[in-house]
Formats: sequence, structure tokens, C-alpha cells
Amino acid sequence: MSKYSFLQKLVKVATKIYIRPKYEGLENIPKSGAFIIAGNHIHLVDPGTIMSITDRPVHFLAKASLFKFPQSLIFNSLDLIKVNRDGKDTDAYAEAINYLKKGEIIGIYPEGTRERGRGLLPFKTGAVRMSLEVGVPIIPFATVGRYRPFRKGVTVRFGKPYNAKNDIEKSNEELRELVKELLERK
Repeated sequence: MSKYSFLQKLVKVATKIYIRPKYEGLENIPKSGAFIIAGNHIHLVDPGTIMSITDRPVHFLAKASLFKFPQSLIFNSLDLIKVNRDGKDTDAYAEAINYLKKGEIIGIYPEGTRERGRGLLPFKTGAVRMSLEVGVPIIPFATVGRYRPFRKGVTVRFGKPYNAKNDIEKSNEELRELVKELLERK
């Protein structure tokens, strides 16, 4: 068993016990092939709810400042992609593209940071650019509610696969609107 598989199993158990998320739209998650999963970011534990929906590795993009000892031991074992947010990080982008070309899953929070009560923030274009470059769909998702330890309070809603079009800005806004619709769904 790889380090990732072992840690993913731990994350699944911890998520099920500690977070107890409800999931909607799981039928929209492809069983095979490469795709990007993109949505809003409300809490540090958000990636755990996404990692728990599949047995396949999900390679999240994560800010470089999180890769400090001791958490770097876990983050490196989870095959997270370290992103330098001071500018365009071409190395992180290239690493994500390589994972997609190998048929893997990329997890991304297009807002680039947690919402922190500010509502859905503008999206950066990385998810759309990757989707177009490799020709893979984006699965939009929205995390709704509030994390309450050992009690239900969070729902993760997955939308239908979205295929970006050549107009990057327009596709980016369409992706944001899909996430917004999932957030607002009753």
C-alpha cells in the first residue's frame, strides 16, 4: 500500500467520523480518466471531503507556505502540488498538466484562497486553462454549510461535467456561475 493510499484511508475515516458530510451529485464524478474538480473553498479541511469520494488520488494545488515541517511530511505523501502564489507558477501548472496527461485527477480551488465569510470570490483561470490544454472536463462542486465537529453540517454538491471553450475568460465565468448555482441550490 502506498503512502497516499494509507493516508487517503485515514482521511476517509476521519472525514466520516469528524465531518460527516452529505454528498449530492456523486453520479457526476467520472469513474475513470482524467478530470479537474473545482469549487469553492471555505475551510482547511475541504480537501478531505473531496478525497473521500474516490479511491483514486486527487492531486490538489496548495499554497507553498503550507509545506513547512511537520505538515510537509503529510502533504508531500498526499502528492499535493506546491504553488508559489507570488506570481504565475509555471512549475506547478506543468506538474498538474503532467498528472492530467497520465489520467489523474486534479483538485483546485479557483478562488486561490479560502472565502473566510466573503462569499464566492473571483476565479483565477488555471482550471479552465488546464482543461483546454489537456482536453479534460471540469467537475464543478460547492461546499455548503458549516463544519461542526462530530455533527452533520456540510453538504458537498457536484455538478455535471463542464467542458471549457476557447474563450478562457468566458469559460472561467461560466465555471464560476456553475459553482454559484450549486451554492444557491435549495
